[in-house]
Amino acid sequence: MRLFGSDRIAGMMDRLGLKEGEVIQHSMITKSIERAQKKVEENNFGIRKNLLEYDDVMNSQREVIYKRRRHALFGERIGLDIANMMFDVTESIVNEFHRSGDFNGFKLELIRYLSIETPVDESEFKRLSSEELVDKIYEILLQTYKRKQESISQQAMPVINQVYEHQREIYENIVVPVSDGARVFQVLANLERCYQSGGKELVRSYEKSIILVTIDQAWQEHLRELDDLRQSVRNAQYEQKDPLLIYKFEAFELFTAMIDKVNRDVVATLMKAHIPVRDPRSVQRAAPPKKLDLSKFEANKDDTPRYNDPSGGGQDKDGRNRVQQPVRVEKKVGRNDPCPCGSGKKYKNCHGRPGMA
Repeated sequence: MRLFGSDRIAGMMDRLGLKEGEVIQHSMITKSIERAQKKVEENNFGIRKNLLEYDDVMNSQREVIYKRRRHALFGERIGLDIANMMFDVTESIVNEFHRSGDFNGFKLELIRYLSIETPVDESEFKRLSSEELVDKIYEILLQTYKRKQESISQQAMPVINQVYEHQREIYENIVVPVSDGARVFQVLANLERCYQSGGKELVRSYEKSIILVTIDQAWQEHLRELDDLRQSVRNAQYEQKDPLLIYKFEAFELFTAMIDKVNRDVVATLMKAHIPVRDPRSVQRAAPPKKLDLSKFEANKDDTPRYNDPSGGGQDKDGRNRVQQPVRVEKKVGRNDPCPCGSGKKYKNCHGRPGMA
């Protein structure tokens, strides 16, 4: 009976002399048990409902992220998604700096994220509306990215043609290094589709890889932030505020910031993309990594690193190797131990006192 949270019922049953497992037939006890059970179920339902309301916020955001990820993974609307990202980033930059009239910051953001020079001067920047600026920059951005795609395809096609025409029986997939200036991505693409599409399949594989990597990293960080937010909003109830309502507002702000960051990172990486080398050896057949067999390696005493330390290792001024001397540690004599001089006295009576030999 104590499982229902009623000590009163348990005491009453003890007074009535009811034993464990005996059928309860009294209406008063039966109704008391039903009321206690109902309160417990209502409490548990409230807890589950509260948890589901928090989870619904995350699930709605998860649907948006997973939809973008599916488009990139299966190639559905990937071109349209990239165009939408470019428009959102352009609109975000214009709205951020046009209201404050910060023309210098506007120029730097265009170079930083879009890799283009501003198409307007300062007077035109202040004269045009935000919508006109967005349309003008967006059109230039699409044209610049189209040239970027064609450049990557043309740069990779000579190697793709050579590999396909001479070794297509051996190479099914190829790995091409594509860099954004700071990182190098090993892009995996199908050799035959790259050859038949004139290199467009390689660009598409690169776009897919960048979108997937950026979304996965941002989503993992966002989940950690939501978990921290969920723990912190619990204190709002002490201020007579609804924690769930605060959680929804803050989670929406975090999600909006995450989407803007994903769009900026994807667009910036795509606009800076280039193949760093033209060496045909940079294109490799996609194969599983080989395991390193350490049994064939031997340690050579001449390969042991030497350090210029004061203990005797390393090299001297003439460049000759010095033999490192072992470190000797002498046993410390306690005050009540026999004196090592052989007098038979304790160390504190023989040499332990100040002024004694």
